[in-house]
Amino acid sequence: MSRLCTICARGGSKGVKNKNIRILLDKPLIAHTIIQARESGLFDALAVSSDSDDILNVARDWGVDILIKRPDELATDLAAKLPAIQHCVKETEKICQEEFGVIVDLDATSPLRLPEDIREAVCLLEEKKVSNIITGTPSRRSPYFNMVEVDHKGVARLVKSLDSPVARRQDSPQCYDMNASIYVWNRDSLFSNKSIFNFDTLIYVMPEERSIDIDSELDFLCVDFILRKAKGEEK
Repeated sequence: MSRLCTICARGGSKGVKNKNIRILLDKPLIAHTIIQARESGLFDALAVSSDSDDILNVARDWGVDILIKRPDELATDLAAKLPAIQHCVKETEKICQEEFGVIVDLDATSPLRLPEDIREAVCLLEEKKVSNIITGTPSRRSPYFNMVEVDHKGVARLVKSLDSPVARRQDSPQCYDMNASIYVWNRDSLFSNKSIFNFDTLIYVMPEERSIDIDSELDFLCVDFILRKAKGEEK
């Protein structure tokens, strides 16, 4: 079954200016994901989608030859990512003149993933024959124990409750933070559903140290520290 990898990187960024092409450990941020996609050894094609010519030019410099210009209406602050991925897939299939059976979207702002994570997530989809796979990491907070929401009166309550109150966090159902790192679909599910959550969606669990999604300067500094520490340990 043929596989396509998409990397959809929008130009506008409020938390970290130009973050997708900002230099991280001697490479533009998006280059880390391009390299991981190639090192996974899984893909018949790799496409980068962006509304930014600067991002597309950097992707070209790093060897990507399928460059998809994202329409402006799919690149606003309010635009959902799923339509952008669907657009990228359709345009890539026109260029390649074939349909891909498995679609993998890698977020450029999650550079701590490993090629092994990509392989394992795809393997999970293909072995279980489900609609799609999302990735996440065990949550630090539990909606059954120490995560609250505030109602219209300003009163704080637990987000979720059980018939028997939870006395210890360890006794609450396991919850996960989506880390936005890897999304895997079979093609039919990608185009037949409007949500990433389907009746058979599974999660591939990644450790916390590989699950930081860069959305702020603090996130960027944390990722830079982790990568530099890993590089130092390899010497």
